[in-house]
Amino acid sequence: MSPTGSSSQASPLTPSTSKPIQELPDELIQAGWAKCWSKRENRPYYFNRFTNQSLWEMPVLGQHDVISDPLGLNAAPATGEGAGDPGLGNGQRKRRPSEEAIQGGPNSFKRPRVRIYWDLDVQTNAVIKERAPYDYLPPHPEIELQRAQLTTKLRQHYHELCSQREGIEPPRESFNRWLLERKVVDKGVDPLLPSECDPAVSPSMFREVMNDIPIRLSRIKYKEEARKLLFKYAEAAKKMIESRNATPDSRKVVKWNVEDTMNWLRRDHSASKEDYMDRLEHLRKQCGPHVTAVAKDSVEGICSKIYHISTEYVRRIRQAHVNLLKECNIAESTEMQDRLVYCYPVRLSVPSPPQPRVELHFENDIACLRYKGEMVKVNRGHFNKLELLYRYSCIDDPRFEKFLSRVWCLIKRYQVMFGSGVNEGTGLQGALPVPVFEALNKQFGVSFECFASPLNCYFKQFCSAFPDIDGFFGSRGPFLSFSPVSGSFEANPPFCEELMDAMVTHFEDLLEKSSEPLSFIIFVPEWRDPPTPALTRMENSRFRRHQMTVPAFEHEYRSGSQHICKREEMYYKAIHGTAVIFLQNNAGFAKWEPTTERIQEVLAAYKISGRSLSSPGPSSASAGDKDSKPGHEQATLNALASPNGPSSRTRHQEN
Repeated sequence: MSPTGSSSQASPLTPSTSKPIQELPDELIQAGWAKCWSKRENRPYYFNRFTNQSLWEMPVLGQHDVISDPLGLNAAPATGEGAGDPGLGNGQRKRRPSEEAIQGGPNSFKRPRVRIYWDLDVQTNAVIKERAPYDYLPPHPEIELQRAQLTTKLRQHYHELCSQREGIEPPRESFNRWLLERKVVDKGVDPLLPSECDPAVSPSMFREVMNDIPIRLSRIKYKEEARKLLFKYAEAAKKMIESRNATPDSRKVVKWNVEDTMNWLRRDHSASKEDYMDRLEHLRKQCGPHVTAVAKDSVEGICSKIYHISTEYVRRIRQAHVNLLKECNIAESTEMQDRLVYCYPVRLSVPSPPQPRVELHFENDIACLRYKGEMVKVNRGHFNKLELLYRYSCIDDPRFEKFLSRVWCLIKRYQVMFGSGVNEGTGLQGALPVPVFEALNKQFGVSFECFASPLNCYFKQFCSAFPDIDGFFGSRGPFLSFSPVSGSFEANPPFCEELMDAMVTHFEDLLEKSSEPLSFIIFVPEWRDPPTPALTRMENSRFRRHQMTVPAFEHEYRSGSQHICKREEMYYKAIHGTAVIFLQNNAGFAKWEPTTERIQEVLAAYKISGRSLSSPGPSSASAGDKDSKPGHEQATLNALASPNGPSSRTRHQEN
């Protein structure tokens, strides 16, 4: 089988598109130039967003490029009549001569240098079967605002249910992981909220809430803290078993173990921190099954209630969206051929309605977009990146009339998904450092990210969570719905166990079916106590060609809030080891074999630059968190957190 689906063709086809041919060369676009329309003069002009320069004529290639030559050291000197206009030649005229007037003026300022954390010039080698457009409804700020409000309300319901029914705070970021886990099985119509899942009770949410019952086991440092934790657990277990509908045997076992622990606490004042932690582990093992039995129905009720509220919210959002489209007389039209093509961004079957006005202004280096009083922010560099991605990928808006409203919807969607707490969700959107991406591309031909977003992607081709809005910025849709025939891919998934397990199943299905070169390089946390099912399955896979480990504290990640965080907060150290696994079919192994030399290049790119911070998140994490130093205390907490199965582990470095 050839990549084209026909032996007479040499390469896959380019997908059909109604997008007009790009009017500017890629070199000018990368240098910051864009073609705009002057309403006053009723003719086009050219504007450079890096230098604020405007020209009536098309810029000439080979002049000062602020990306490759920020200081203008290689720019050709102006001669002849153009000598008075630096950077201009061939008779070009500035659109506004006021620029010379402010040069060196009292209010002039030096523009900040643009830092680039991506390479949008890398072309894809991923080949797919041409597919029908998605049936998601096109994004609209009014609908996105309603979705944001209802999602925030759903988070509040979750907080209230945990507090009222179990007297606990919701486990940190468990709502975020619930959204990820539900989307693995959800067949509903909303891109964010689940509405059609089987089972209705989320295993992830159930497990995390149950791990914090009767109390949350926080990480401790001192002996007195360990003693208080043991006392609190004993008291909480006794209170719960007495106030719930427990069996006589359960009451007897818990009461006896609690009394025994209390007597031990009264008579033994010379115990060490390790003694207290061992006693706590023993008490948890003895009382845990009985506590779980009496709390099971209540916790399942919390999970079920949240899911059914979500289902109702999805119905409301869908109805409002359909009504909005009907008012705009939007109709569907789809036509697709069965052929192989190079992968292309997601397209929607439903045309987009007219978009409302979204206001844009800049505060220093931050772009602020406002709709109905709701403001979202993104730094100037990432705003420029979104503009480039939109220019490359969007086929229904050549004059950028819907660009600002779609950027607002994009940022709002990710903001809502990951919550509003300090550093909340940033661990689910982290990315590999730029040198690692460069090494993967150079050594293994990687040109595609399986888990990314328009905000954190390195390549312009990637899979992401929200095809309805991300597709305008280059997304190929959710990875679990993406079926490449050939290509070299990087996968750095959000650290949700259910999602990672589904990812491995998808990898093996794709590798089994394809005879073309296909390669996946996967980066996952090296959790060993206990190991995750995904890691175990990949290590035992017949497609595994190589595996290596990057030790904890010896490598770094780019922040999940890189589009808005300070420059000094861009990188941080990973506080757990990262397993790097190569899954390849025979053709992929022949083309991109992980040789010793290639592996050494990747490891060399992983060296810490010394600029990284500690991992984002609170100083005290829950017992279920695995991102911590190994030791007796952590091993004990790991055991305590898992009476009902594997503990929930959060990712403190990455969508």
